[in-house]
Amino acid sequence: MEIAADLLKILGRVLTILPLMLLVALFMGRRAVGELPVFDFLIVLTLGSVVGADIAEPEVNHIYIAFAIIAIGVLQKLFSELTIRNQQFKKLTTFEPVIVIKDGVFIVKNIKKVKYSLENILEFLREEGIFNINEVGLALIEANGRLSVYKKPETAPVSPQDLEIAKTSSGIAHPVIVEGKIVQHTLNGLGLTEDWLSVQLKSQGINNTTTVFFAAVDDNRQVQISLYGNG
Repeated sequence: MEIAADLLKILGRVLTILPLMLLVALFMGRRAVGELPVFDFLIVLTLGSVVGADIAEPEVNHIYIAFAIIAIGVLQKLFSELTIRNQQFKKLTTFEPVIVIKDGVFIVKNIKKVKYSLENILEFLREEGIFNINEVGLALIEANGRLSVYKKPETAPVSPQDLEIAKTSSGIAHPVIVEGKIVQHTLNGLGLTEDWLSVQLKSQGINNTTTVFFAAVDDNRQVQISLYGNG
C-alpha cells in the first residue's frame, strides 16, 4: 500500500508540474524553446531530470523512476493526440506561425508579439541570403522560432530556362481550410466568401468541408485541395 501511495504521489506531481512548465514556457516565448515543439521540449527536459536523479541518487527506488518515465510518456502521447484532434486545444498550448514581413514591409506589432528584435529578424534574413527587405514577399516566424521566407518571384535568381521562358508564379498559397474547418479570417483577408469557396469545392466534386484536410487559394484564385483520404 505504501508503494501504491508513493506511485500516486509521483503521478500527481507529473500531472501538475508539466502543465505548470508548459504555461511558463509559453509565457517565455518561442525563442526560449528552440527547435522542438514546446511540449516535446518540456518532455525531454523532464525526462532528463528524472533519469539524472536515478543516476545521481543511489537511494532512489528504480520502480518510482520507471513509473515516472512511463507516466511522462503516456502524458506526451495524450497531449499529441489532443493537439491533432482539437484545434482549440492546439492554439492554447502551441505557438502559431506569425507573419513578420509582408510585401517588403515589417509588421511591427507581430514582431513585438513574438518578442523578437529587428536585429533578430535581419539576422535571419541574412542567413537566408537576403540583404534587401524589398526582396521578401512574405516572412513568418515558425512555431520552432525559425524564420521562413517566400521571396518575390521577380527577385529570384535567373536560371537558363528563364532566358527563353518568362518566369511565372501563382504567388502565395493562403490556407482557407485546415483539418476540415474554414479559416474565416484568411477568406476575409482575401476578399472571398464561404459561398465562393463552396462553389470552388463543388466544382471539384466536394460537398462537405469536413472531408478536406487542407485547402489553399493562390493569388490567381486557384484552389489547391488535399482530402483526408489522400495518401
